[in-house]
Amino acid sequence: MGKLFEIGNVLVRVYANDNLPPHFHIVGPDHDALVEIETLAVIRGQIVGASMKEALNWARENRTAVAAEWNRINSRFPIA
Repeated sequence: MGKLFEIGNVLVRVYANDNLPPHFHIVGPDHDALVEIETLAVIRGQIVGASMKEALNWARENRTAVAAEWNRINSRFPIA
């Protein structure tokens, strides 16, 4: 699984063979949010707490890297 960023106990991950729309997960001990790569909209779950918000900010600044990881491990649904 594509771990992209870690802050404390919060991870930003892209999972292989995942469903559409292209998204990533921000996973913490009590929360798991799915965030659309293109819009950074939370499509499931919630982002609560400073570390979760910092992970979203990291993703905003590194959207190209997140999209590249999605394309690498989800090649059947590439981001154009």
